[in-house]
Amino acid sequence: MSHPHPELGAPPPLPPRGLRVVALGGLGEVGRNMTVLEHAGRLLVVDCGVLFPEDHQPGVDLVLPDFEHIRDRLGDIEALVLTHGHEDHIGAVPYLLREREDIPILGSTLTLALLEAKLREHRLKSYQLTVREGQRERLGPFDCEFVAVNHSIPDALAVAIRTPAGTVLHTGDFKMDQLPLDGRITDLRAFARIGEAGVDLFLVDSTNAEVPGFTASERDIAPALDRVFAQSRGRIIVASFASHVHRVQQVLDAAAAHRRKVAFVGRSMVRNMGVARDLGYLKVPATTLVELRAIDSLPAEEVVLMSTGSQGEPLSALSRIASNTHPAVRIETGDVVVLASSLIPGNENAVGRVINGLTRCGATVVHKGNALVHTSGHASAGELLYAYNVVRPRNVMPVHGEHRHLRANAELAVRTGVPRERVVVAEDGVVVDLMDGVARITGAVPCGYVYVDGSTVGDVAEASLKDRRILGEEGFVSVVVVVDSVTGKVTGGPTVHARGFAENDAVFDAVLPLIADNLERETAAGVTDTYQLQQLVRRTVGKWVSDTHRRRPMIIPLVVEV
Repeated sequence: MSHPHPELGAPPPLPPRGLRVVALGGLGEVGRNMTVLEHAGRLLVVDCGVLFPEDHQPGVDLVLPDFEHIRDRLGDIEALVLTHGHEDHIGAVPYLLREREDIPILGSTLTLALLEAKLREHRLKSYQLTVREGQRERLGPFDCEFVAVNHSIPDALAVAIRTPAGTVLHTGDFKMDQLPLDGRITDLRAFARIGEAGVDLFLVDSTNAEVPGFTASERDIAPALDRVFAQSRGRIIVASFASHVHRVQQVLDAAAAHRRKVAFVGRSMVRNMGVARDLGYLKVPATTLVELRAIDSLPAEEVVLMSTGSQGEPLSALSRIASNTHPAVRIETGDVVVLASSLIPGNENAVGRVINGLTRCGATVVHKGNALVHTSGHASAGELLYAYNVVRPRNVMPVHGEHRHLRANAELAVRTGVPRERVVVAEDGVVVDLMDGVARITGAVPCGYVYVDGSTVGDVAEASLKDRRILGEEGFVSVVVVVDSVTGKVTGGPTVHARGFAENDAVFDAVLPLIADNLERETAAGVTDTYQLQQLVRRTVGKWVSDTHRRRPMIIPLVVEV
């Protein structure tokens, strides 16, 4: 656990007429979104998502928000409000429910259905209340109104949170697609109505704040998909997020138009699309969908595989296909792979490896860089300007994005007339208080990364990750020495064994006499503590390896007295 800003102290007690906002994730990163609002001694949580690990976090499966700030106040939580069903907004809910299982959860129909499938895997039950746009719910001192917004998943919601201390409008993830596939547009009329009544703090999606203009409509990618289907003579594999119902719908429609069958690949894809189909969000053309095991009996020109793994996740279906380790799918010459998603920052290397692996196997890879096969689910700068002009907020706090996105979003707010001192650019753990209509930073709370590693949660610290990085990049060297407890003479060894450093341990022959000489010198000087002798061995080997090989492996010395 770490403190985000050492220069900021702990925040003062919140006055009765104040509203406090603390992001425990999602600021300075794309993922693990979680915001905690406090008023009159009660808490409201908006979203609870995960962040997927990067290359410098080896062995980590997921990264969670840090619950430490609210761990002693779990009983004060009125409810958890979910804006939509993406993993970076709902993925950490099971881990929060482990802390307190009876937290009421509010969300749209699809959001709660996707969450319920996830909770079953964790063997958890929860109290859920389905809400829809236009609905208002009183949650303790928080009066919440839900507003329809358009995103890359159906049923997304913004939420207006009214309290005696002021009104907060949280957009969630949104864009302003004017011709969405499901006909459900972002409700700017509701934004304007809420803005007319007064929005004291506007929390705004920042992901595409650096992108000028307007985000392309989901319908705009249909021609590109149609060209791929018309020109391909082999199998088509489309990789997308497992929750991107609109993208899957377009693939199903294109497959039906070109007389192809579609099979879902990947556990989360099968699960989520099953939920979406059962609820009517996914319309499957008759006879189009088949089981994965049936594809071997079909000609290649009649097959479409809808797969997970568009971000190069190591254990995803597409990654295993690219490495020829998938049990049911092998790439063949003539196959076309469509990466129908954008890159989440930090995943560039993983996706590049997958593209290279697929190409090496003989596939043609179509991606956003060479065809319009993806459009973002987030508002670009032009749409954000519209939102600011419609809402006319008194204070703005950019959310959901890396630091550059937050800064770009802040500048957009200033350009629309929001005073610069009323635009708060915060980070995870930074405390923002709304008092008398003015939002300002008042302190910070401890807020670090919580790692999920297999079945363990929070047991992996930064020191452990550093050790893993050293092991992976520099290798491991063990040194065993036996010394006489009476004379201090070296009676056995030194013996060196290395892994991931060199093919032959003989490279260490030159340092063995140096280790023995340094040990005998120290013991002759009266040093008998084995820990001190082990540190001497570590320093001796470390300096020799650094000077000779320019390497910094992990060195484990063991001095045994006999």
